[in-house]
Amino acid sequence: MTTPISPTAVLITGANRGLGRALATRFLLQPNTTLIAAVRDPEHPTSKALFDLPRGDGTTVIVVKIDSLSDTDAQDAVKTLQTDHGIHKLDIVVANAGHGTVFGDLSLVKPHEVRHLVDVNTIGPLCLFQAVRPLLEAGNRPRFVLIGTPIASIGAMENSPFPMFAYGASKAAAHYLTRKIHCESPGLISFVVDPGFMQTDMGNTGARHFGYEQAFVPVDKSADFVFDQIKKATREQTSGKFVTIDETREFNEW
Repeated sequence: MTTPISPTAVLITGANRGLGRALATRFLLQPNTTLIAAVRDPEHPTSKALFDLPRGDGTTVIVVKIDSLSDTDAQDAVKTLQTDHGIHKLDIVVANAGHGTVFGDLSLVKPHEVRHLVDVNTIGPLCLFQAVRPLLEAGNRPRFVLIGTPIASIGAMENSPFPMFAYGASKAAAHYLTRKIHCESPGLISFVVDPGFMQTDMGNTGARHFGYEQAFVPVDKSADFVFDQIKKATREQTSGKFVTIDETREFNEW
């Protein structure tokens, strides 16, 4: 008798909008996949609409509540996955949820704005990783992926001179978190991927603030790039790295 292959289990935060939804769409088209869509409000129409997306053979979708501002949502979601859905391993976790529309250089930014973005963009992924780590360690080629940004680069800060200190600082700490996971968890693949200046609601808001009509990269192009990087990632070639869609940048330009 052939032992059935367990589904690939993928958890994506912020899965009902923008890049998160585009990635969810791509994973749902894969066969034998369990897509766990983490959203702030499971009752929102954009969350319920995830159940209507096309799916590959044997693929299912589960929606759970994870608000990046909650210290307990991720732990509660993992308990729900274990007790209600029998999920005891995760193969891919994408820390996609984030916030960035706070503008201003060091002379203008408000301390409370920085604290808020650190809570969302740094503490949120930290709580997520702490909750999912045991399930990732039981997964197949387990990958923890943070959606990052060159605005958070310290070594190449001059290449992204936008006055977005609050966002950049909060994501720089998240980049550090992701590389620290690589160093502390030798059994995991952990890396940051930059999808480019995307034409999402957040990206277009930022673009208009800086005088552009819209952001530069179509969401589908970003999603194809990120999806490909996740699928082919290895411990040897990808883990601990900052992978970027911008071909003019170094592969590991932190």
